[in-house]
Amino acid sequence: MLIVVIKILIALGLDQLLGEPKRCHPLVGFGQLAGRVEAKLNSVGVASPSIQKARGVLAWLVLVLPFPLLVAGLSSTLGHSIWGFTLDAALLYLCIGRKSLKEHGLRVFNALHEDDLKQARFHTSMIVSRETENLDAGGCSRATVESILENGNDGIYGALFWFVLFGGAGAVLYRQANTLDAMWGYRNKRYLHFGWAAAKLDDLLNYLPARLCALCYALAGNRHLAFQCWRRQAAELSSPNGGPVMCAGAGALNLELGGPAVYHGTVLQKPFFGGSDTARADHIPAALQLLDRSLVILIASLWILWILWILWILLT
Repeated sequence: MLIVVIKILIALGLDQLLGEPKRCHPLVGFGQLAGRVEAKLNSVGVASPSIQKARGVLAWLVLVLPFPLLVAGLSSTLGHSIWGFTLDAALLYLCIGRKSLKEHGLRVFNALHEDDLKQARFHTSMIVSRETENLDAGGCSRATVESILENGNDGIYGALFWFVLFGGAGAVLYRQANTLDAMWGYRNKRYLHFGWAAAKLDDLLNYLPARLCALCYALAGNRHLAFQCWRRQAAELSSPNGGPVMCAGAGALNLELGGPAVYHGTVLQKPFFGGSDTARADHIPAALQLLDRSLVILIASLWILWILWILWILLT
């Protein structure tokens, strides 16, 4: 466990120092490959729903499994050598996006701080799927905080969880599956059946990490309100994993999130959740700080587990 914690700290340090690779990011290349595979296999309006689902499953297997299996085999060969250690830390670095998430959030905050609503809307549109043309300052703040909380799980906690269990191969498998869900997991005509497997498998892979993320959010903020919101409101949200994460995070910040949002020209009446404060620009850095505190709690917990394991070995 100590080695795992050290690898996590190195990966987070590399992410803080270097950020995401500006060119030739493996996940970008993976997304481009996924787009070509989907274009070949997704026959909307031609194949039956069952055939579309089968093709979606095939596409997921073809895209997601080979590289993690290759990494697992390479890691087994390298063992506990410095090369195996370096491979794991490097892959985890490529699978997390803490600095990128922080940069996106602060761009919105800075634009709002300078009263540049046009720029705030633009930067908000880079991290959310809702339409942002008519958002006011509060709407940009609310959407950005929601994105930070949700992507804290999708872009960090999920990769860390599967890394702890299965090393670099686990982190890579998770991030590839999460990428396919982001590309195909829509309930529209094009992806309703073809993207069914991507959405369901991402839900499965995120089930435990999302609840770990929600727990750490709660412990890092207003604990009582966070657990209360998680318990009472999470089921009202459409996502089985986003619900706990978003509600716990909103409660930890005592911030009201959710509400109506426009997607593709249609107003979706989403429920309000969280605390009582109305979203404003200052809540964006507050959400980023909550994420950082929660990561400190997670890493400290892993360290404590290692110490307890050592003590158990010494005392038995």
